Amino acid sequence: MADVVACPGCDLLQHLPPIPPKGRARCPRCGEIVATTPADPIERPLALALAAAITLVVANAMPLMTLSVVGRFAETTILGGAEVMWRQGQPITATLVAFCTAVAPTIYLVLMCTLLVAARRAPAPAWVGPLLRLAEHAKAWSLPEVMLLGILVALVKIADLATVEPGIGLFSTGALLVLLATLAVQFDPEAVWHRIAWVNPAALHHRGKGIAAVPDGDPNA
Repeated sequence: MADVVACPGCDLLQHLPPIPPKGRARCPRCGEIVATTPADPIERPLALALAAAITLVVANAMPLMTLSVVGRFAETTILGGAEVMWRQGQPITATLVAFCTAVAPTIYLVLMCTLLVAARRAPAPAWVGPLLRLAEHAKAWSLPEVMLLGILVALVKIADLATVEPGIGLFSTGALLVLLATLAVQFDPEAVWHRIAWVNPAALHHRGKGIAAVPDGDPNA
């Protein structure tokens, strides 16, 4: 069963030929890129996911910053800040902060590491498909960049009132954002999707905008 894609530029339906690593498929009518194949669809994203997982542990375990005012010192972690919000009577905000900055990224990276390890040998188990869907949902809730932006805004506001020393957790959070962004660029879900050992290959629903399955023997195929 051949892949049929719609060009994002002119909506022309066309069959995708086999694309070599680092290759691109262009629309014959308008020249728009309709598909690409990464050079290393499994090993490189797996290395990035493992590095991001280690960085996430460090970012949550180490202090974000240290404040000193009139000889008094205070430091906090990501989850420590959520705990303070909870104690101050803001349970909803505390729950959202903890979930979006710690829980959701952890779930996303665990799922990514698991499915990428399982997909190293083709065919991958069928349960990789549901994990791939769950990873996409967890990624949407993973928002450490929002927390980092809030920290930077707070630093600007309190810079004149206290001495602020960035901690290892703050630098680790910045590194985590870089790793997550690189992982999003390098990871191709289609490469994993087509490695899965489906029980009924004819029932495979292609993922992505404009992608559809064409039955065998279709005169329009």
